Amino acid sequence: MKEEDWNRLEGRPHPKCVSFCGRDLHVGDRVRVWPKNGSDNKDFVMAGKIAIIEDIEQDSENKVHLAVVVDREHGRDSEVTHPPGHRFFYHLEEVEPLDPS
Repeated sequence: MKEEDWNRLEGRPHPKCVSFCGRDLHVGDRVRVWPKNGSDNKDFVMAGKIAIIEDIEQDSENKVHLAVVVDREHGRDSEVTHPPGHRFFYHLEEVEPLDPS
């Protein structure tokens, strides 16, 4: 789903947290991104990168998506090219929750 599509859903309530893999994920939590096959080419560059959950959003079909930004600490030497703060959207199955540390 593209960011423009999310703009149409503005005003919908955003879940405060979501349970996944036996853990509660919140805004600000760190995850490792593992895009599924068939994803956008930019998403493949994100494979294995650490990102921070910026928002938890739900589409019109009630499917949960995570809006993430590259963790600047781990993205400094990265080939990920996008404006700072650019959000990427992933399904829950495309992220690996990381231990808070």
